[in-house]
Amino acid sequence: MELNLIKIHGNIGGLKANQVRRLTNLYRRKTPPSYIVSPELCKAICRLSHEIRRQVGVLIDRRGWTAFVMVGDYQQIVIPSLEKFRSGEGRLKGLRCVHTHLQGEPLTRDDLMDLALLHLDLMAAVTLRPDGLPGRVHVAHLLPERVEGCNWRILTPMHAGELEVDCVGLIRSLESEFARTARAQRVNGKWERAVLVSVSRAPKSTAQESLDELRELAESSRIAVVDTIIHRPRKMNARFLMAENKLMAVVMTALQKGADLLIFDQELNPSQVRSITELTELKVIDRTQLILDIFAQRARSREGKIQVELAQCKYLLPRLTGKGTAMSRLAGGIGGRGPGETKLEVDRRRVRNRIARLEKSLAGIQKQRAQQRAKRRKKGLPVISLIGYTNAGKSTLLNTLTQSSVLAESRLFATLDPTSRRKRLPREAEVIISDTVGFIRELPQELFAAFQATLEELADADLLIHIIDISNPRFPHQVRSVERILQHLGLNHIPLLKVLNKQDLVPAETVKTLTRKWEGIPICACDETTLCLLLEKIERHVSRLQSRRTRHGRGPKTSRVSDRCAQV
Repeated sequence: MELNLIKIHGNIGGLKANQVRRLTNLYRRKTPPSYIVSPELCKAICRLSHEIRRQVGVLIDRRGWTAFVMVGDYQQIVIPSLEKFRSGEGRLKGLRCVHTHLQGEPLTRDDLMDLALLHLDLMAAVTLRPDGLPGRVHVAHLLPERVEGCNWRILTPMHAGELEVDCVGLIRSLESEFARTARAQRVNGKWERAVLVSVSRAPKSTAQESLDELRELAESSRIAVVDTIIHRPRKMNARFLMAENKLMAVVMTALQKGADLLIFDQELNPSQVRSITELTELKVIDRTQLILDIFAQRARSREGKIQVELAQCKYLLPRLTGKGTAMSRLAGGIGGRGPGETKLEVDRRRVRNRIARLEKSLAGIQKQRAQQRAKRRKKGLPVISLIGYTNAGKSTLLNTLTQSSVLAESRLFATLDPTSRRKRLPREAEVIISDTVGFIRELPQELFAAFQATLEELADADLLIHIIDISNPRFPHQVRSVERILQHLGLNHIPLLKVLNKQDLVPAETVKTLTRKWEGIPICACDETTLCLLLEKIERHVSRLQSRRTRHGRGPKTSRVSDRCAQV
């Protein structure tokens, strides 16, 4: 017999042995398929509730068996974890809740919230008569679409003898409607649907800008955004990030919009993820996890895949938590008896071992890249690195300058693996131009450390070309984000040229103003005729560099990127 079949959940302190035995016996009672709850089971929970002056409830599965027995206090009852009963798209939980109300009240808001958040088949509250027998029964079920501001329907109160309503047939018809609605709500093929949530005390305009960028990240990861919510609390909630009632309202909005994902713009710590997921069956991720997912989709080379997996493992390790019986199994067999090692500990050990192997592989890649840089230094070819915010046009510029065919798409983090190409300048000088991964505001710390081998390429550059997308209204903030990252990596000493890209999408007068303000070179990365001034500036810099090398010789470059990444 499974554990939940012999356990009474909730507040059983102070009960007599006879009362506990009678509560346990509720598991033996079966409800016919056409009844919400059998008359005998309804009378039994009412008598017990009247006797102990606490709410008593049962969760009944589709076969009619009692799956859980619960005891609350005088005013409420708490439903235990139902993680073993997962509901998919267009499906309900497969359990209906029937519990007592001692004060004769109808369904409360907590009852209706449990119905919606847990996707229960039905929620029923049985009121007690003074003699302890069942009185009126209040029943509600979910609706596939919102009606009059609610996504549930409360049925007309019934008498205890009127509970034969073809219960299973009603539930199946509701699931058919849910499945039909879910199919109609699907957008863009198999894209997931998400609600974006920002919980910040920053000004609303700043929070909105960040949320707009999160929308771009979500769409870049093939996620359809159905709604965005900004909440600015007076005080941040350490457990849920926002007040619990506000979070429940967010979850209700997500359910009503047909979303299956909540994406928070702020990084959630492990305890917050656990607390939020206990309130809802929706998947919950944060900005960092979304960026890591995008990187995992885009990684193509062995080096890129290693770096992304390392970042994911470092993010996952502190978030491995035991939830439910599946995460507390003991390792048995010879050598594993006694207290043993829990599955959670095994998972953590495996992740730590995987991190060690990935770091070893990454060290080999760093050594290989160092050898490649040494060869380039021997040949004396100047290195020019294209940097900038993600989707600013770095790959497009590389293709135009070097007649290459590097993947260039108008989406965030289209380029993940660095690419280098030779370029012969108009006056016959040769240079190496490198494309790099784009930067972003609040780049996850795990990516700093994992992409150490890639970022070290920047430290070897003789010139950095900072590409700025001036058609993006948020570009001033993007420029400051890139400058902060360069400062953090200790790359401020390398000469830098600012390039104002996508001038064709901005009025000519605005381009002139921005050119003076930002001291940049206006270009259109896909139009070679606009690159003359940029090539001239590059050639001047290369000429000065070669003159210095001729006079003094080229000394070894000192890279501080490794140290900076290690500090992060």
